[in-house]
Amino acid sequence: MQKKSLDALVGLFVLLGAAALLFLALKAGNLSSLSFEKTYEVTTRFDNIGGLKAKAAVKSAGVVVGRVSAIKFDDKSFQATVVLQLEERYRFPKDSSAKILTAGLLGEQYIGIEPGGDVNNLVAGDKIKLTQPAIVLENLISQFLFSKAAEGKDEKK
Repeated sequence: MQKKSLDALVGLFVLLGAAALLFLALKAGNLSSLSFEKTYEVTTRFDNIGGLKAKAAVKSAGVVVGRVSAIKFDDKSFQATVVLQLEERYRFPKDSSAKILTAGLLGEQYIGIEPGGDVNNLVAGDKIKLTQPAIVLENLISQFLFSKAAEGKDEKK
């Protein structure tokens, strides 16, 4: 009798461990918020996408409204083309803008959509023309250091 209860506890422990590993795998693969809602495809172009990855969230007002489905490089315009899958229940005006934002100081990147004021909405196959590229932390630091170095040269004169 005691061996059966010990076996049951070990089995329960193994199941909890497997569930924890599954949860971590879904989180790491960014699949924990997988949605089966109908979507429509919209494309955008950015000069710099930073660390944006496929399956990154697309948010508006802090609410996840879609996912990044693909990222490609256009060798004619030298820009990144980002394909978004937006849920059909969320409609945005045609003059909406998209920008790449970071969750927290060093968190993962996502796309934020700011609605415009057009009366017509985006439909499948449309392009969001107003975009703002990712802010690269290294570029900000280098600009700050160069400006401080230039101030130091001016003070010596």
